[in-house]
Amino acid sequence: MRWKRVLFSGLGIGLLYTFFVQAKIAPDYGPPVQDKPIRTIVVDAGHGGSDHGARGNFSSEKDITLDVALKLGKLLEEMFPDVKIVYTRKTDRFDDVNRKAAIANEAKGDLFISIHVNAAPDIKRIVGYKTQTYRDKKKRKRTRKVPIYRSSPNPAKGTETYIWATSKNNAKSESLRNNSVIVFDANSEETQQLMDTKDPETIIMLNTLRNAFFDQSLRLSNLVEDEFTNAGRISRGARQRNEKGILVLHATAMPSVLVELGFISNPEEEKYLNSADGQHEMAGCIARAVKRYKDELEGRHKPGSTAPRQEEPAPQPATPPPARVNPAQESPAAGGPSAAADDKTDFRVQLLTTEKVYTSKSSLFKNLKGVERETLRQKGKSINKYIWGNFRTEAEANAALYKARKNGFKDAFVLTYRNGERID
Repeated sequence: MRWKRVLFSGLGIGLLYTFFVQAKIAPDYGPPVQDKPIRTIVVDAGHGGSDHGARGNFSSEKDITLDVALKLGKLLEEMFPDVKIVYTRKTDRFDDVNRKAAIANEAKGDLFISIHVNAAPDIKRIVGYKTQTYRDKKKRKRTRKVPIYRSSPNPAKGTETYIWATSKNNAKSESLRNNSVIVFDANSEETQQLMDTKDPETIIMLNTLRNAFFDQSLRLSNLVEDEFTNAGRISRGARQRNEKGILVLHATAMPSVLVELGFISNPEEEKYLNSADGQHEMAGCIARAVKRYKDELEGRHKPGSTAPRQEEPAPQPATPPPARVNPAQESPAAGGPSAAADDKTDFRVQLLTTEKVYTSKSSLFKNLKGVERETLRQKGKSINKYIWGNFRTEAEANAALYKARKNGFKDAFVLTYRNGERID
């Protein structure tokens, strides 16, 4: 989607917040990798070290999650050579969830994927009764029948993909405030100074971005479950999660999902989770879902449609193959057409148009460095346009626009240039 002229007179500050969100999720126009919607993916292997997680008959969650996370990371590196893949751990090491979230935020991740394994308690059934002798309060002997229980493994099986619950929205907003410079890709010192996290308007922008991240997380979670279904797995659906261990989702300043690969408490699924074929299949499902998600953000196909899968054919279900169910319902995600890779795009802010002539050192522009004047003739009169800056990304341009409006240029708007030519 090409950025259009924004904030015509009278549209108000609300539209500006929308463009901050679009700056994060819209595709770029030119070749710089850092301007793409997916630049860094963080892969988290749940648990580790002294924290074994769920246990099965012969394996632990921490080992399965690490194996699958490493396989997933390798697939993503092969699929997206221009995307940086960051791991919260690559060995059997323990980091608490706060540290894992910090690793993701410090890496300036655009997507966080946490890998886990599910478990369900054994089922107890009454298989008979036995006679028990006991003494009552008066020390008299009594007999009674008591049930005999036998435990059996819980038959629960299948995959689940979680996003943070809406009850954790305030916590997600807090993580965005704490990482606002990273979130808005504010690489320049000037742009960083524009973001006042205590300013109510900035808080509104961050909450709007949080809502966009929620929608993107929900979209990816549905795509993951869809791919599991296509591979023959039982899908238990995409869900919100609000119990212990969810901090990695709401403490990461980016779209985030937590994937439960299956039930280690089910002997059949435990074998599958530990098999080489099973782990390759699970990693492939998640990787293909990320591919579809990334393609949608970059506008290579219409939202809601199936992305072309050129990287590899879908692997056959590993043994034992769980029952197949219908695909999870998908929801649309934002996207737009991408431009040619050879184009170079930059952004500038038009402050005002007037017949008056000002120098760049005028007190009118005292807080804005680098203002330039363009003159054109209209109906026999000289019209002067005052244009500020040369910004690398839409996010920086819109942050500058926010500052311009704060300095009194209420009618300012963003201009887009490609290869030095203005795009109307």
